[in-house]
Amino acid sequence: MAKSQKVKRIGILTGGGDCPGLNAVIRGVTKPALDHGLKVFGILDGFEGLVEGRAQELYNRDVSGILSKGGTILGSSNKGDPFHWPEEVEGKIKIVDRSKEALKNYEAWNLDAIIAIGGDGTMHISKKLSDMGMNIVGVPKTIDNDLEATDLTFGHDSAVFVVSEALDRLHTTASSHHRVMVIEVMGRYAGWIALNGGLAGGADVILIPEIPFEWKAVYDHVLMRNMMGKRFSIVCVAEGAKPKDGTLITKGKDIKRTDPLQLGGIGEYVAKKIAENTGLETRYTVLGHLQRGGSPTPFDRILSTKFGVSAINLVIKKQFCKMVALKGNEIKSVRIQDAISHQKLVKPNDQAVLAAMAVGVNFGVEKF
Repeated sequence: MAKSQKVKRIGILTGGGDCPGLNAVIRGVTKPALDHGLKVFGILDGFEGLVEGRAQELYNRDVSGILSKGGTILGSSNKGDPFHWPEEVEGKIKIVDRSKEALKNYEAWNLDAIIAIGGDGTMHISKKLSDMGMNIVGVPKTIDNDLEATDLTFGHDSAVFVVSEALDRLHTTASSHHRVMVIEVMGRYAGWIALNGGLAGGADVILIPEIPFEWKAVYDHVLMRNMMGKRFSIVCVAEGAKPKDGTLITKGKDIKRTDPLQLGGIGEYVAKKIAENTGLETRYTVLGHLQRGGSPTPFDRILSTKFGVSAINLVIKKQFCKMVALKGNEIKSVRIQDAISHQKLVKPNDQAVLAAMAVGVNFGVEKF
């Protein structure tokens, strides 16, 4: 785009998995954009719509009343990477590159920029498309909170709320029946949901990917609680947690996704091992997609709105290949490249870890 040319037409898409707050961002982008006289096109089903040429113009009526709604009015997909596009050929899935078609549609729609809302995968794709000539601004979304360069991603607070509420409910049945209750939560390779959700929900044991656990430490902790008269225990385990010298527990592979591993099953495995090695009655619960659904918390509604408004301001100023980010209490902009330089993972000396340990939470290790 020539430096003197004003931004007139923008696209907006929601990539990756859904989460609470997406609609709030769409609203936060669209309303100010329309007030500035811009045309806004909602690209359907994430990058799939960009590749396949599916979009619709958004008007004020389309974004009215969606602040509190979960999911995304535009649809999303975690299998629509233009550079890793699954295509069925003679009954088999073949991975092809369809990024040129994405660029073709961007140009055919006469877009001046795209606001891409998503997590680590979306930002990696955005950086590649930016290198091809698209003007892109990113908005960090993921319940996993594993995106670097922002203090928080929207969606995380809502997921943590679901986990903490679930743990509150499990406490009552665990104490009534004197059981060990294991709850498996999402997060993939990052333990932020298990850590923050477990801390908020009063878990007795928290197992996260960043701290490989020892079985003996887990057994000893629940047995000690039982001997002290605390006849129940709550174990919060991240789907990517694994024992020392162990491997990830997976349900299978989906080659249509850029990261094909389908995590899941660690909760059942941990429950089985605890029951076998302690003699304590043990049950497990998998929260799964409950963590993604429903209305965003007030915090996520506010953060999403601020992200959306800040993103459209960057577009109007033509500051592209940037991502909006929360720094303290302020929304700043960072380079997308810096946001994807590495995953943001839990450090063993993170303040939340130390606080949890101080109140008696065990992380499956005798000591660090």
